[in-house]
Amino acid sequence: QVQLVEFGGGLVQAGGSLRLSCAVSTPAFGAWVMAWFRQAPGKEREFVASISRSGSQISYKDSVKGRFTISRDNAKKMLYLQMNSVEPEDTAVYYCNTASSTQPWGQGTQVTVSS
Repeated sequence: QVQLVEFGGGLVQAGGSLRLSCAVSTPAFGAWVMAWFRQAPGKEREFVASISRSGSQISYKDSVKGRFTISRDNAKKMLYLQMNSVEPEDTAVYYCNTASSTQPWGQGTQVTVSS
């Protein structure tokens, strides 16, 4: 069983920055296309960003383009999401998983953006 552990969330003012991290406990990490998802209260979980195995291909939800940057470190088996210019609408629990959500969801990390 693979563990996905997200951390780095917190309370941040609108316009501020956060960096989220996801530790993935499998040697197969480098073979996976990875992604970040988020779920706001009362809403469905939604796609935020994805990154290919080598990091050469990246995709973002339209509303976060230009503000968020997804990256990975295969040697450390870590996935990151740099969040800049955050907005109250970014408030959600953020989760990592493979791009096709093949693994059980972790506990996520809460991001709260105050106005």
